[in-house]
Amino acid sequence: MSLKSKFEAGEFAILVETEPPKGADISTMLAHAEPVKSQVDAFVVPEMSNATLRMSALGAAIVLQNKGLETAMQINCRDRNQLALQADLLAAGACGISNIIAVPGDDLKIGDHPQAKAVNELSLTELLQAAQSLQQGQDLGGNPLSSSPNFLLGATANAGACGDELTREINTSRESIAAGAQFLITPPLFDLASIEPYLKEIDRKTTKIIPTILLLKSAGMARYIKQTQENIVIPDQIIDRIRKANDKAKACTEIAKEMLVTLKEAGFAGAMISTVGWEHKLTEILAP
Repeated sequence: MSLKSKFEAGEFAILVETEPPKGADISTMLAHAEPVKSQVDAFVVPEMSNATLRMSALGAAIVLQNKGLETAMQINCRDRNQLALQADLLAAGACGISNIIAVPGDDLKIGDHPQAKAVNELSLTELLQAAQSLQQGQDLGGNPLSSSPNFLLGATANAGACGDELTREINTSRESIAAGAQFLITPPLFDLASIEPYLKEIDRKTTKIIPTILLLKSAGMARYIKQTQENIVIPDQIIDRIRKANDKAKACTEIAKEMLVTLKEAGFAGAMISTVGWEHKLTEILAP
């Protein structure tokens, strides 16, 4: 069943973030994806997250699609002008990549090419509108296409924002939805109460909310996120549980697995699992 069909049927969808390689060898990426492909509805392919050079999301998604693995390809506003963005969307459609996630793109200053120049010709909303226009058979220049792609469009949403930032995020999400986004992926979620204010403003019957499950690696990692990421709430009991565990890696895996169950029981449309280099733990997280 495709991701779109899963959403339409109201069934819980499992997405897994799969980073493209920093190189031309795709064997490791495939080795991590193949064992769990029967349990995953779509592999989310980031577009140079953290502004770090990797194989393009389009290239990696094509590799995975050719192996029979459904993907959800990120495309960002940062690196391309409107011609290149539309060209990549058409290429994705031609290669059977039907799930598209529009993202702004991380600040280049935090990446491995801080000297690079951002483009940002289109905003996030405009990028979604461009994808919509292509589906309707017309490019942004008003020119007809010989054929149209068919996409399930998504975007990201900082659902844990607070105060004025929350108001801005809700407005951005509404603009994304109006521009065609059918699902929204949140940052890592450890405490459902932290996104309640956001959820009250979004109609979950028409827009699928997909929280991210981040696989922690240590109590230190959890503390660092808690201290530096204002919009990600990690309860102290989670940090204490990892710190006191004899097998800390197992405790981290169990926390991710429990969160998967929690989100399903809470009625979310699905979850995206991000392992941040611990892809070998996916089989444990997804085990019945």
